[in-house]
Amino acid sequence: MKPADILIAILVAIIWGLAFVASRIALDELSPELMTALRFAIAAVPCLFIRKPKIAWSLLIAISSTLFLGQFLSQAYGIAHGVPVGLTSVVVQSQALFTIGFAAIAFGERPTPMQTLGIGIAAIGLLMICGTVGYDFSVAAFAVLMISPLSFAVGNLLLRGAQGVPMFELFAWLCLASAVPLFVLTLIANGPAPTWTSLSRMSLTSALCMLALGGISTSVAYWLWGRLLRDYPAAQVVPFALLVPFVGSAASSIVFGERFGPLRLAGMVTVIGGIAVMVLAKRPQVLAKTA
Repeated sequence: MKPADILIAILVAIIWGLAFVASRIALDELSPELMTALRFAIAAVPCLFIRKPKIAWSLLIAISSTLFLGQFLSQAYGIAHGVPVGLTSVVVQSQALFTIGFAAIAFGERPTPMQTLGIGIAAIGLLMICGTVGYDFSVAAFAVLMISPLSFAVGNLLLRGAQGVPMFELFAWLCLASAVPLFVLTLIANGPAPTWTSLSRMSLTSALCMLALGGISTSVAYWLWGRLLRDYPAAQVVPFALLVPFVGSAASSIVFGERFGPLRLAGMVTVIGGIAVMVLAKRPQVLAKTA
């Protein structure tokens, strides 16, 4: 990779790591539904100036419902209900484990021995983390958070159906397809009056966090990441995502004073280690179809 593109990849990872902290701050004033809806509404502003890319509505909605709506709404719910920001950033990145597993089921992509080893390591790490659930946050909150990596993984596979579509246009319209149902959900879950009250009384800090989440973390960062994946093999780009949980955990420790017990810290490190083994392994082979 060119040095400039390496710096871009690192910058994107830093932005995504810091986004977990910005989400936590915004959730002090906004409900998970409203915060997520605003995030995608801001990121969907380019749709006012660009046409919908050549992709079927059914596929567009399917990708947005998983890669964006499902991933980020469950993320916001987990954080709002006490799951620590650093831990959340690690759990979300476990999507690599589920992406490989789902690809084996859907496309017959047989994991390599190294990927299988990575899956096993990451799974052990998740089990270690599960052993710490129920003390500082509820089992229900952690269960909802686990929807995030699952949705992320499904969205990754659905995104394959949009090959050749311009990234910036695609992600802008994915955001729009997520924002509309999220605002409807917000009005149903919170009610029109409380929703308006939250919006009208939003502090400058929360407003800046939302602008950062929508305009930078979602719109700009995803576009830059898409460009990198377009110009380089995934094996060169994806490993930079391993920086996200480190940035998220470090930032949370500084901003919120987040600390991890020995078992949870060991579990987080184990998950990241397993992900590293998975993403650095060779591409999986496709199983031969039987008659």
